[in-house]
Amino acid sequence: MLFQHNGNTTDNLLKEALEIDNNPNLRELDMLLSIGEQITISKLVMCLNKLGYKAISLTGWQIPIKTNNISNNADIISININRILEELQNDKIVIVAGFQGINKNNDITTLGRGGSDTTAVALAATLNAEQCDIYTDVDGVYDTDPRTNKDACKFDYISYDNMLKLSNSGAKVLHNKCIEIGKKFHVPIYVKSSFEENATGTFVGDKYNKNN
Repeated sequence: MLFQHNGNTTDNLLKEALEIDNNPNLRELDMLLSIGEQITISKLVMCLNKLGYKAISLTGWQIPIKTNNISNNADIISININRILEELQNDKIVIVAGFQGINKNNDITTLGRGGSDTTAVALAATLNAEQCDIYTDVDGVYDTDPRTNKDACKFDYISYDNMLKLSNSGAKVLHNKCIEIGKKFHVPIYVKSSFEENATGTFVGDKYNKNN
């Protein structure tokens, strides 16, 4: 399960970094920006524990999620799922930090804005999941931004290629890297609302299954 923190946390951390240095060291910036996800996953596990569920939070480096050395915009190279499977076998809910990984130098890296989507789809691919559900602040993928255009039209289904075109042209619903991973490994992505329980969402994939 991936629980995405409010993007304002990352914005605030970035603002604090720029108050120190307009051109901060990128390695240290990755170290700082990764904190937001760590705060979220630990708080979520505390909530689940209080409700009586067994759960554990894992950061990108604890799994580990291996990336290349590109600071602030790293690409995932591999994911070791042994720790995840071990915790699942112990009947624990596993909460994984998105947006972050670790490079060959054991330095924390971040995947770029929207990188939590990429983590989720990459994990789904590695775990051979049937699909990956992404919960966001809109109830699906629209042809234009529904927050600024009341006539925006929502897609029930959109192909990987068309979703990539929207993402590369500025749509912020899904990170373009997560769509590329979904397409490469044939992982259907289901975009749903975090706030509207009965909203139908948008199915992104090779073909549309109406049973979703």
